[in-house]
Amino acid sequence: MSEDEKPTTPPEHLSVNPRSPHFDADALQRGVGIRFKGRERTDIEEYSISEGWVKVQAGKTVDRKGQPLLIKLAGEVEAWFEDLGDDPPVAKKG
Repeated sequence: MSEDEKPTTPPEHLSVNPRSPHFDADALQRGVGIRFKGRERTDIEEYSISEGWVKVQAGKTVDRKGQPLLIKLAGEVEAWFEDLGDDPPVAKKG
């Protein structure tokens, strides 16, 4: 995909875990900003804009396979690419 063909908004559902089917290295490399319930967050592991939830780590707890234990929080989710400058297009529900 060329520079002109890059999408202007992040995917509707994205995960930072490479094992997830929603993992997208290209989107993550561009930098994705997340606003959850009106506050910018940097600790989001996965999000879904249309379903209105994010997943964050539950402290330092891990499951039996060594993966971080995640909790799902519901609320309004907005996402944008950080490489598009100070006023990028924002993906949000609605």
